[in-house]
Amino acid sequence: MIGSPAAAFRFAMRAFVSLLLAKVSIAAPPTLADAWEVVPRVVDTPDWHLWGSSPVLDEEGEIQLFVARWPADVAWEPGWRRHSEIARYRAAKPEGPFEFIGTVLEPGGEGWEAGGVHNPCVRKVGDRYAMFYISNDWNGGLAKHGPNQRIGLRVAKSLDGPWRKVTPDGMILQPGNWCAGSGCGVNNPAFVHAPDGRFLLYFKARPGKKGGVRMGVAVAERLEGPYVIQASPITANDRTIEDGTAFLWGDKICLITTDNHGIIERGGGLLWVSDDGLRFREKPLHAFHPLRSYLKDGVPKGARMHYGGKTKFERPQMLTIDGEPSCMFLPSGTSLDGDSGTDVHLLRPKPGVEIGDHAP
Repeated sequence: MIGSPAAAFRFAMRAFVSLLLAKVSIAAPPTLADAWEVVPRVVDTPDWHLWGSSPVLDEEGEIQLFVARWPADVAWEPGWRRHSEIARYRAAKPEGPFEFIGTVLEPGGEGWEAGGVHNPCVRKVGDRYAMFYISNDWNGGLAKHGPNQRIGLRVAKSLDGPWRKVTPDGMILQPGNWCAGSGCGVNNPAFVHAPDGRFLLYFKARPGKKGGVRMGVAVAERLEGPYVIQASPITANDRTIEDGTAFLWGDKICLITTDNHGIIERGGGLLWVSDDGLRFREKPLHAFHPLRSYLKDGVPKGARMHYGGKTKFERPQMLTIDGEPSCMFLPSGTSLDGDSGTDVHLLRPKPGVEIGDHAP
């Protein structure tokens, strides 16, 4: 029995503390998604829509950003599909300010690059730089754009170029194997040079004209290819995912995609983890929240929605430093300042947070 009021108070406090500790012990630990804070609009070019933005460190340790962009006075459809170019920006640090250097690649001609050149992935491989990108021949216009998408590769000894095609026409990947006849072609490249020497090219495709969108991988023994699409998709998603960025994290090969259909959080991001780059764990981890979740004061009243229906991130691209993930560059279909074009945002670790603590 509990005797004095003091004893009763001590008993009640012990019970309260025990209950509190029990709740703490069963609470889910913070995820990678909780480790970030946003720096809005690190790249903002008036009168241009900015999209996929691939970072790479140059020889001086500065950030070079290769950005897909198209004029804001061109309708969204078919703007990016027909008019996208790849431009180059530079800054001393990820937070900017970023300086526009110039246009690296433009659409045109009559070949497979006649349509927009879009969503670059730039990596340093040995003593060269590799730029993967997508384009299309615009044969059939907007109606045929999806299945006409292909992946190209150009290489250079310097980020200043020149960027040389690795095949006569620059194309290195078209649908085949499990994604033969893909209704969205092969697109949105993500690249890793694996520790065992393999060259792994990840991409988005469909198993046929209307199948669900999955991530696949093509493997090569040389940077220039040939790249061979593997027999099956690499992700076990039951809802559409896209916009992969691939990177090494410790002894794992990781892939971050968007989660626009709510596998974990609608409008957030997913972290897929693999030991060999070919077989990924069935259940992804939480990579990031929607853009609106990181805005302390909420979405500004004057924000302008250009694409996506919600204030969320698109096309994440990871910057790794010394072999570790450090920050991500992500565009959004919402212009937070209400201007005519979209911008690129930065997700960086919160003060006092080590991204390595969230290694899978």
